[in-house]
Amino acid sequence: MRRTASFGHRCGARALVLGVAASVAAPLILADIDAGTIAGRGLAQAQTASAEIAQRVTIQGNRRIEPETIISYMQLPTDRQITADDLNAAVRRLFDTGLFKNVEIAPSGGEIVIVVEENPSINVISFEGNDSLKDEDLQQIVRLRPRLPFTRSAAEADAQAIIDIYRRTGRYGAEVEPVIIERSDNRVDVVFEINEGEITGVKAIDFVGNEKFSDRRLRRVIDTSESGLFSYFVSTDVYDPDRLELDKELLRQFYLERGYADFAVLSATAELAPDREGFFITFTVEEGEEYKFGVLDVAVATKGLDPEDFRALLPTDLEGTTYNATEVEEIADKMTDLAGQKGFAFVQVQPRPQKNAEAMTVDVTFELAEGSRIFIERIDIVGNSQTLDRVIRRQIPLAEGDAFDTRKIRDARNKIRGLGYFKTVEVDTAQGSADDRAVVTVKVEEQSTGSLSLGFGFSSSVGPIASVAVTERNFLGRGQIVNLRVTASGDTQIYDASFTEPSFLDRDLSIGTRAFFLTDDRTDESSFDQDRAGFVPEIGFPLAEDLRIKLRYSLLWDDIMVNDDPTNLRDVSPAIAVDDGTQFTSSVGYQLVYDQRDDPVEPQSGYLASFDQEVAGLGGEARFVKTRGKIKSWYTLFDDVVVTSAELEAGNLFSFGGYDTRVTERYFIGGSTMRGFAQAGIGPRDTTTNDALGGNIFAVARFEASFPLGLPEELGIFGGLFLDAGTLWDLDRTNFTDNNGNPVSIDDGADFRAAAGGLLFLDTPVGPLELSFGFPLVKESDDETEVFRLQIGTRF
Repeated sequence: MRRTASFGHRCGARALVLGVAASVAAPLILADIDAGTIAGRGLAQAQTASAEIAQRVTIQGNRRIEPETIISYMQLPTDRQITADDLNAAVRRLFDTGLFKNVEIAPSGGEIVIVVEENPSINVISFEGNDSLKDEDLQQIVRLRPRLPFTRSAAEADAQAIIDIYRRTGRYGAEVEPVIIERSDNRVDVVFEINEGEITGVKAIDFVGNEKFSDRRLRRVIDTSESGLFSYFVSTDVYDPDRLELDKELLRQFYLERGYADFAVLSATAELAPDREGFFITFTVEEGEEYKFGVLDVAVATKGLDPEDFRALLPTDLEGTTYNATEVEEIADKMTDLAGQKGFAFVQVQPRPQKNAEAMTVDVTFELAEGSRIFIERIDIVGNSQTLDRVIRRQIPLAEGDAFDTRKIRDARNKIRGLGYFKTVEVDTAQGSADDRAVVTVKVEEQSTGSLSLGFGFSSSVGPIASVAVTERNFLGRGQIVNLRVTASGDTQIYDASFTEPSFLDRDLSIGTRAFFLTDDRTDESSFDQDRAGFVPEIGFPLAEDLRIKLRYSLLWDDIMVNDDPTNLRDVSPAIAVDDGTQFTSSVGYQLVYDQRDDPVEPQSGYLASFDQEVAGLGGEARFVKTRGKIKSWYTLFDDVVVTSAELEAGNLFSFGGYDTRVTERYFIGGSTMRGFAQAGIGPRDTTTNDALGGNIFAVARFEASFPLGLPEELGIFGGLFLDAGTLWDLDRTNFTDNNGNPVSIDDGADFRAAAGGLLFLDTPVGPLELSFGFPLVKESDDETEVFRLQIGTRF
């Protein structure tokens, strides 16, 4: 294929404009001369504006367009003589149609000859050099279409539109050059030659005017991030003007939650580096002083509402504490709900803060007044090509016909964003068919919801540990969660599959099932092999705003194999040999989770508590009650530079009905549950065979701190320290007889252990990669230790 013509300069990051061929200048000449002058090839003698021009018009040079059509486009007068002004305007109209490449006027005797050169028609449109954007996506951007006339201005506009979309994806060095390939019959192929360039990341984010909080801390508040080691997997390190607006709001919310009522973002600028390889973003802020809560009061302007009912919702312990705008909004939401319960759906609660600069306090009056009676006429959802409408609608606590509520609209946006299915979420409102009707439009942009997680570890007892998990959080666009996981560690394999419907019947009711199969060679630690298969259906729902409960039923099949190979008999503890064989376990259980964290991924304050209990005995052979509880809290030090956490966890396994717990039902402590010790590294143990037996009761305390190491921040590398302490004890039986008739006594005492060490964190797209180096401080002589452990994750 030979290219016979190309045009224009290359459109690059400076948005260079395509040149205009000289032949297109005809209308410009006509417009610039005197009104009585006619220009064109074979220029006739100039005439004055009052001169009359011949009435006969002849069209020449047209190939596809009929003369009558061309004359109709010119709109020449028919009720008087044609003047030069008429011809000037006619030529402009012909060019405005986009059908003609050149138009010339040649007066000849008693007629006017219009010589036209038609623009070629477009045969095909193609794209070359595009990898990050598909042809189908680019086709939606350009306005040129096959069979339409080709114009240079339209090609230039389309090239710039392609550049703009590349800039939106962070490629500010993208270049687009339209090239035409001539075909027969005055047709052309249009090829957009694209040089995508590299992604233009954010080189640095700086803050000016901040004294209370460091640059490092504020970078963790905003959504935009600096380019680093894992920039390939994330998109927040790409400059986006819309994201910059979000960052300004996040900064404002951060300061208002910490008492800085005068805080303002004075400017947020993004400068492209001279080499065009990165942006430098600078936020100029004014922090102001920290305020405390002053007097809280209620003012009611609506008849039928008792102010005392609403004053009861005012916390009595807020006065004198640090002012927090989020707490003010939460109080206003509670008052709005209370007014609705009393039948006043249109009451608006408006907090009115009043700053006292001398006392450095903020008095807040919650004003309740009757608002406009506006109802929701329609809720439209656009932009969701994969996710079903109902998955989004069930996050909106309003329906058609309900009273319009601004706070619920705002909460709906946050809930939809919290799904994690969309890059952007916008909720707009407009007037409906009447003054008291509103139309709510939810605009979303979808993103990948699949994830691939990899886990690695090393134990001094079992060697390398690896796991692979594939998760789809929005299966078939229905908001359902499908998880497949395979774990291998030494001679252990786990195959696990689960399915969860988080909103059954479009209610806040989750149902799910899990099936798994495990084969485990535990000869190194406890001298037995295990096969286990299980099926676990469950259901979950909220009990309160931050409290959820999950109910489950478990059906398990266990096979403990001791010396199953007669040619290779092992020296096995009699405490394990008694468990040889298969067993069915039928149990019911529940789990309570209370979540008060400020962030579910990287919490810095708040706490998370859980309580789990299982009762076996509804069929099957097992008879036990298994209880486990855990609470973990987070706190920051030194202007939020150091993040600390404290965790307490304990469990108890109680058997009844003459049943003794089996080794596979007991707790085992070590590895990730108590760093510095190997999996099953502590607790009751048969010292003759060195078999770990597990225990019925355990208690562990874990303390951790993470902090920057002074390395370049874009590397995302942090250090940390940990201290774990705890114990595992108690067996149903401690006295046994071995195969030779000798008595065996097991020590199941609660011996204290402790370990400490260092941590190394590396930021990745799904959280930190964690390496731990642990060293026991207090241990027993027969404990198994583990010095090094690693956890990692990645996304696709």
